[in-house]
Amino acid sequence: MSPLVTQVSWTNHLLIMSGSKSAEERHFYLSLCVKEHYSKRELERQMDSAYYERSMLSSKKLPPQSVPQSIRSNILDTYVLEFLDLPEDFSENNLRKAITHNLKQVILEFGKDFTFIGEEYRVQVGGQDFYIDLLFYNRALSCLVPIELKIGKFKPEHIVQINFYLEALDRTVKKPNENPSVGVVLCASKDDAVVEYALSRSMSPTLVSDYKLCLPDKEALQAKLREVTDIALEQADK
Repeated sequence: MSPLVTQVSWTNHLLIMSGSKSAEERHFYLSLCVKEHYSKRELERQMDSAYYERSMLSSKKLPPQSVPQSIRSNILDTYVLEFLDLPEDFSENNLRKAITHNLKQVILEFGKDFTFIGEEYRVQVGGQDFYIDLLFYNRALSCLVPIELKIGKFKPEHIVQINFYLEALDRTVKKPNENPSVGVVLCASKDDAVVEYALSRSMSPTLVSDYKLCLPDKEALQAKLREVTDIALEQADK
């Protein structure tokens, strides 16, 4: 018996065995249960939201040169926020408020190493006040994580904004024993080519993620993961 199995409840073990399609997926959820201490309901939600497929797809994307792989493994490329229950036409303020009102589910989705610090977190630069949408701390990365929310498609100018906040945090808020802050632009959609160009010359550890407001099509994600894996194998054989 795998040592991981002995650290997972029998109920969660059965869920993983019945819901996983591969040994890799089973090991992923077993490891995640041990790390995050999931309840049965939390595990069901993660499996329903295709957390495994989203994590694997994130890991297969090469991060910018300024972002170590350890950071990429702690921040997903796509987040599922189906629990926010937002109106059809919502603003960035609506999105921010919905996230802060549903922090328990947000931390489940982001990972329990994330700790919420503040909403519209104020930083002062040159006598002016600036406000970061959401500020978190990540225990695994030992750093501040400012998140800028966008209700539309990613734009290159968003990088200028988040990099400004990173500099302000590192100069005035970060403690000497902490690592440099890591920025996240969380937008409704993104073009990967535009993101790659926007980040190619950035020296700051910044990532761009998108969010979905409904549970994903799990079969479509599984097909995409198979396609990406096959392409990687073909390139490795060349």
